[in-house]
Amino acid sequence: MAGCSGKVFVVGAGPGDPSLITVKGLQLLREADVILYDRLVPGELLKEAKPSAEKIYVGKAPGAHTYTQEEINKMLLSLALKGKTVVRLHGGDPYVFGRGEEECAFLLSNGVCCEVVPGVTSALAAPAYAGIPVTSRGISSSFAVVTGRVAPDSSKTIRYSEIARAVDTLIILMGVSELENIVADLLAGGVDPSTPVAIVEQGTTPSQRVIVGRLRNIVELARRERVSPPAVVVVGNVVKLREKLWKLA
Repeated sequence: MAGCSGKVFVVGAGPGDPSLITVKGLQLLREADVILYDRLVPGELLKEAKPSAEKIYVGKAPGAHTYTQEEINKMLLSLALKGKTVVRLHGGDPYVFGRGEEECAFLLSNGVCCEVVPGVTSALAAPAYAGIPVTSRGISSSFAVVTGRVAPDSSKTIRYSEIARAVDTLIILMGVSELENIVADLLAGGVDPSTPVAIVEQGTTPSQRVIVGRLRNIVELARRERVSPPAVVVVGNVVKLREKLWKLA
């Protein structure tokens, strides 16, 4: 591309089922010289890389980061400037709480071009695989996707109850560790305690597990079932549709 000293493909791997990567994403993965991949990228996808491809794990687990974001950015830059075909492989979609935009901004500011290949986000795929549509005529005409945690250095707070009252379906990513606080905020903000809630753990994978309850008891159920990340929390009446649709998932 004119004006660029190199190029990085920032690719969404999808939500966990390796077959949910896009056709374009898979093609780029097969052509890559170097792949920098996240913790939630399916191992089966990495087998699609050519034998000579270098695979670098840059995953971030809670409290255990293999590389800082700054180190990842510099690694992408260095590899691109060497003329390598670089794929930065994100779980889900790179621009949905994936920090893909930070990587692209850094690369562009240093003369390296980016091409973003969207991925299927777990915010939609995990509920779908659990038999829960996020919208449904007559039940839900709107939904919001929010994060369950904010950066430690951020001054922002998430007003879950205000968001929940503004939309029909609330979808929370990365919310397991903060579930008790989130539910307390929803209840304190006037959200009906009988509102259906589902937690989809390890969505779209063979290990998928679904816990269904109500806002008033979902914390207790999650604790009893020992729910752990990654998991998607769905709040709203669409959860009731699972009774009819779960066999399709």
